[in-house]
Amino acid sequence: MPFIDRVDARRRLAGRLRHLRGEDVVVLALPRGGVPVAFEVASALDAPLDVIVVRKLAVPVRPDRPRRGALAMGAVGEGDVLVLNEPIIRRENVSGAELAEIERQERAEVDRRTHRFRHDRPRLPLAGRTVVLIDDGISTGATARAACQVARAQGAARVVLAGPVCSPQSAAELRNEVDQLVCLEIGGPRGLVAQFYADFRSVSDEKVMDLLRRAERKESPAVGAAGDDEPRSDDEVEIPVGAVRLKGRLTVPEGAVGVVVFAHGSGSSRHSPRNRYVAGVLQQAGLATLLFDLLTPQEEPRQANVFDIELLGGRLTEVTGWVRRRPGCAGLPVEYFGASTGAGAALWAAAAADADIAAVVSRGGRPDLAGPRLGEVRAPTLLIVGEQDTRVLERNRRAEALMRGESRIAVIPSATHLFEEPGTLAAAAAAASAWFTEHLVPAAPSG
Repeated sequence: MPFIDRVDARRRLAGRLRHLRGEDVVVLALPRGGVPVAFEVASALDAPLDVIVVRKLAVPVRPDRPRRGALAMGAVGEGDVLVLNEPIIRRENVSGAELAEIERQERAEVDRRTHRFRHDRPRLPLAGRTVVLIDDGISTGATARAACQVARAQGAARVVLAGPVCSPQSAAELRNEVDQLVCLEIGGPRGLVAQFYADFRSVSDEKVMDLLRRAERKESPAVGAAGDDEPRSDDEVEIPVGAVRLKGRLTVPEGAVGVVVFAHGSGSSRHSPRNRYVAGVLQQAGLATLLFDLLTPQEEPRQANVFDIELLGGRLTEVTGWVRRRPGCAGLPVEYFGASTGAGAALWAAAAADADIAAVVSRGGRPDLAGPRLGEVRAPTLLIVGEQDTRVLERNRRAEALMRGESRIAVIPSATHLFEEPGTLAAAAAAASAWFTEHLVPAAPSG
């Protein structure tokens, strides 16, 4: 899955558009989902941000045409712009009266949203400027085409259309509508933008208005709302461990209550889309996260290193010491999230007498590789396994039977080893978040 969420997508898209910095640019977002993405782009380009309101004209539902409501036959936009897809209108046999009524309804919604999002703010002037139109995904292209026409009608000298993902058919059609099309991913059928995101939750009107206000004041967004906010710090780091330096990414939300260190058996932990998704969920719960590579690129190809639990566990212990000395993390409880052979390394490290680890979570991991040290783990441990990952599930059950401290197995229905089935990774992340936050709170004294 190319993108964790809109935060991931917007950072990557902003990087692709930095060549526009220094031009007379206005960034226009298609609300709602395009606004969180456009906020980052506007900040990167030091450009003003506004919305451009357009609405799809959906093919009406009737008995001989069930489930067609999501099919776009055109769009309307500010300034009385109308874009029609005549082949779809003919194919679906949409009458003139049906089209007129749907257009009336959607124009009323354009007016309502324009007033709600802008209030009394004047529309940003576009005459003679470069306009960057942003959405969180370009599906049928109808709304994007209408937005382009609105920008042209308002005098834009140059129109750049950008989004994290665009369907191939829409990309081919829209290249003739704009001066530049910038998409990170071109693929998938029309209408399925959400399949490119692990987390594609909806964006509220309130979130849109908050980001527009902050852009007007050139502020950073506050942390904690629906996965679309910036952390207090988000840094690429290098951690010295013996003769090597391990690369990682440390993210610390405002008011963090703990820090979760990720351990993955291969050298690609910080790039793992599954680990990054889980990290995003934990950050929303107020937990700092460190995703790092236990092995260097030179070490990873040697399979023996991937299964050297003593090597991996020893490095995890040293990295934990580094985290505890890091500004922003000092004094925070430390927890481990292990995947694959990294779960064995996490339990190996947590078993040390002076480890002081608040909790451990394994996702599809190999806790059995911690061997005789399993009985020495005092940190509360949750073992998350997919229901269909039968071999690993059996290994986890055997490992859990050897653990004397608090432990539990959470079986995610329908999930296989990589948690690729719809909703399964989200369920695993939610279980991990609940376990970590629950075990940050000291147990109440008995009696």
